[in-house]
Amino acid sequence: MIEGLGHIFVGTESKSFLKTLLSYAFHASLFVKKYGENYDIIIHEFSPAVPILLHACTKKPIILQIQGYTGRKYFEKYNIFYASVLYMFERFLPLFYGNIIFVSESSKNNYHIHEHKNIEIISNGIPEKLPNDEHAGKSDYILYLGRIDIHHKGLDILIEAFTDFYRICPDIRLIIAGDGRDRQRFSALLQKLPPNIRQNIELQGWVDGDGKADLLRNALMVVVPSRYEAQTIVTLEAMAYGKPIIVSDIPELRYVTQCKAGVSFKTGDASSLARSMKDLLASGERKDMGRRGREWVRTYTWDKIALSYERFLTSVLSKAEAGKRVQNT
Repeated sequence: MIEGLGHIFVGTESKSFLKTLLSYAFHASLFVKKYGENYDIIIHEFSPAVPILLHACTKKPIILQIQGYTGRKYFEKYNIFYASVLYMFERFLPLFYGNIIFVSESSKNNYHIHEHKNIEIISNGIPEKLPNDEHAGKSDYILYLGRIDIHHKGLDILIEAFTDFYRICPDIRLIIAGDGRDRQRFSALLQKLPPNIRQNIELQGWVDGDGKADLLRNALMVVVPSRYEAQTIVTLEAMAYGKPIIVSDIPELRYVTQCKAGVSFKTGDASSLARSMKDLLASGERKDMGRRGREWVRTYTWDKIALSYERFLTSVLSKAEAGKRVQNT
């Protein structure tokens, strides 16, 4: 049990990430085929790297949950063979599902899904009670919080931008909190920086609980430089703490600027990000941005989202039962 929820782990770990993914896909399919009838409904968290078609394993109703979309950017990150496989799986596997949850309208718009599909938009969220947003003292750092994935999360762009930013604002630090498969490669990238810049960048590793709360509460601003993204929870958490946010100008993060909780920069452009960091640091609107974000995010609490989730699951079950009755008549 983890936080009151039962977890069953399937597959085998390997030093090869590809073998680990394929092992999970194989064993997850076997598990659903063997035990699927014990469940009322099955939710498949979609990943193109895990090619599973659960319809072949059970007759129980299945919901595909899709967070984001990568598309042609796979070819910027992987070799052409692996990128082609991921691209094709991402484009076509969702077409086999009748019930789909997207986290945002912009995520949905990336897929060519027929209108007759049963589709619902259900956002990510934050805890019901907003945290205390009063920081302990004078802030002196910009915060990146998330997975250490250099290409996806735009961390190379962030480091290049901070190098430019440092020349104007040498008293401001950059804290990078998170973990991921690129951690060692990213650490090596930091070591190539001039010593005076490197000493102003702190790589904290994985944080949670009070440590994560303190980092958010005391940051000047939060930066999300992703090249592509879903509706990242980090932006919602930053809003909950009343922090202004800098985001790349991809459609999935546009809500940050639409609700005037932050500013955007041109995706993949380090100079544009550096300018946004300088402008936001000098802006007198930072507190107002934080306040607007905090008000906006109040409607995105997990309790409210859970009710939407429950309603959708109930409707899928009802339609499945109605279909059974029609078949039996």
